[in-house]
Amino acid sequence: MDPVLLSRIQFAVTIGFHYIFPPISIGLGLIIVIMEGIFIKTKNPLYYKMTRFWVKIFALVFAIGVATGIVMEFQFGTNWATYSRYVGDVFGSPLAAEGIFAFFLESGFLAILVFGWNRVSARTHFISAMMVCLGAHFSAVWIVVANSWMQTPAGYHMVGEGVAARAEITDFWAMVFNPSTVERLTHTVIGAWQAGAFFVLSVSAYYILRKKHIDFAKASLRIALFVALFASVMQLVTGHDSAMGIARHQPAKLAAFEGHYENEPGKLWLFGWVNEKDEKVRFGIGIPGMLSYMVYGDTETPMTGLSSFAPEDRPPVNVVFQSYHLMVAIGMGLIALSVIGVFLLWRKKLFDQRWLMGIFVLSVLGPQMANQLGWISAEVGRQPWIVYGLLRTENAASKVVTANQVLGSLLMFTMIYIFLFALFIYLLDHKIKKGPGEADEPPAHHLA
Repeated sequence: MDPVLLSRIQFAVTIGFHYIFPPISIGLGLIIVIMEGIFIKTKNPLYYKMTRFWVKIFALVFAIGVATGIVMEFQFGTNWATYSRYVGDVFGSPLAAEGIFAFFLESGFLAILVFGWNRVSARTHFISAMMVCLGAHFSAVWIVVANSWMQTPAGYHMVGEGVAARAEITDFWAMVFNPSTVERLTHTVIGAWQAGAFFVLSVSAYYILRKKHIDFAKASLRIALFVALFASVMQLVTGHDSAMGIARHQPAKLAAFEGHYENEPGKLWLFGWVNEKDEKVRFGIGIPGMLSYMVYGDTETPMTGLSSFAPEDRPPVNVVFQSYHLMVAIGMGLIALSVIGVFLLWRKKLFDQRWLMGIFVLSVLGPQMANQLGWISAEVGRQPWIVYGLLRTENAASKVVTANQVLGSLLMFTMIYIFLFALFIYLLDHKIKKGPGEADEPPAHHLA
């Protein structure tokens, strides 16, 4: 067994499980701000009840997200010691900023958000909701900054040689705003809005199908549906911007996205299967020249193909190709679902469509799958580099950790995460079935 491969699998398991929760909390935080803002504006008790219910769900998601995120960070020191030494001076700043400016902001105001309903004024509570939402977004900012530096390093110089080599920051803001930060951040954050919106859509549609909490469910669904439409359309826009950046800075990754081997005008594949041995896309349908048109504005400009890179410098092409195309397909499906929902809402026929409510219940899986597939596309597509063009993944792992040790911890973490996920689903199911409390009425000073 290869300890590097096992370490990669373990990191994929831990970060993949952890990444279920932050997108929901970021998106749900935004929706909570919208709901409580409407209550502040209208003094309608229904929106107060909605806010209280979704805050309870938010607190559960936040707790599981924190618990799973801690394990992920410890792996840098245990399984990836060479990598940690190599990038420690760079990563120290954004990870410290994430703890100071994001986690403490979010967790501190979360106490007021959860426990301050009858203890602070409506406006103070609303400010706490905004601060929690802002903290969740700040957390995404600094994590994406750190990860984007791995994709497109900037603002650094190298100190030392060989195994003692490490990167040091020479320009903090060049490191923060490295060439891929902004486009990857917008794509990630809007994907989180999408995850939160479809989460609320799912629960609201469930209530409508069960004929429970109807007014609550309809009001929640309306808000979530418009957020879902905006986020789904913007994911298409930001995804295109991100792909343009990849074309400039990581051409091997873009070539893997589309199974493009030769230096010729690029075909945009709708689907297919990459035969890496023959360097061909099989069983697929593609649009000739469309990839070149999307990147360069014409159908004749050659795209850099994988043949320009040595075989050992190419990512696993078919894995990247399939994950990328599945992500795009899910994204287009979510746009269609959002458009249909808004159209039927405009026609005042939405809540009579039980078939659509059933699809909305299941739609919570769509953004989660797209987020996971997007992460696979971005990270596997960067291979064989852990820091693009500087440090290869095979050279970044800890030298003294054995395969048996990694396998043992991988099995342990997998069992723990299965238990945590089962606990999360049980608690979430309990809260959803219980629904908004009849006693969740706004205190008199919130209506003043």
